Amino acid sequence: MRRHGWGGDMPVDDDDATARILEAARALLQQRPDAPPTISEVAEQLSVTRQTVYRYFPSTHALLVASVSDGVGEFLDAIAEHLRDESSPAEAVIEGIAYTYEQIHRRADLSLLLAASGGSAQEVTSETSLSLGRSILDRLPVDWVAAGYDNVELNGLVELMLRTLQSFVVDPGDPPQSPGEFRAYLRRWVGPAVSAIVSTS
Repeated sequence: MRRHGWGGDMPVDDDDATARILEAARALLQQRPDAPPTISEVAEQLSVTRQTVYRYFPSTHALLVASVSDGVGEFLDAIAEHLRDESSPAEAVIEGIAYTYEQIHRRADLSLLLAASGGSAQEVTSETSLSLGRSILDRLPVDWVAAGYDNVELNGLVELMLRTLQSFVVDPGDPPQSPGEFRAYLRRWVGPAVSAIVSTS
């Protein structure tokens, strides 16, 4: 670590350095919630080199994931609570998509995570997005094995959910559908695809 960096107040250890980097990144997110903080911006905030920040976070995306991890955990807990009584695979997926879509419009951190590099969702099947989607499915009170889903099928279902979300985030329609209309649309077109696994297993 460079002795003249960190505003003259050197971290006591790597945990302290990591905490300061995340604090700076979160402060930048609060100032500009529609775009992820860059490595350069965080380094400037802390009076260190970019290489110093890269030592702890290998990319802007890794920094973003760590910066919003607490909020994502809260979102996953909220969706699990929201769907705690829904055991039907199709209805759980429909409501999971609808609830997530509603939260994306309310939470900048979730919107950024679902995009590959922040900003508007252009590559919704990034590794982080797929992992987030799988975390949602794993928290639902659905017996996926009994419903005919193995690990490969669940990953495919996550991709379907994310691509459906992407299409509505990019083009919500004119006029946008109401919450009830959106759920009815999902029930008509997504529900049968989810249930098809059950009928063929």
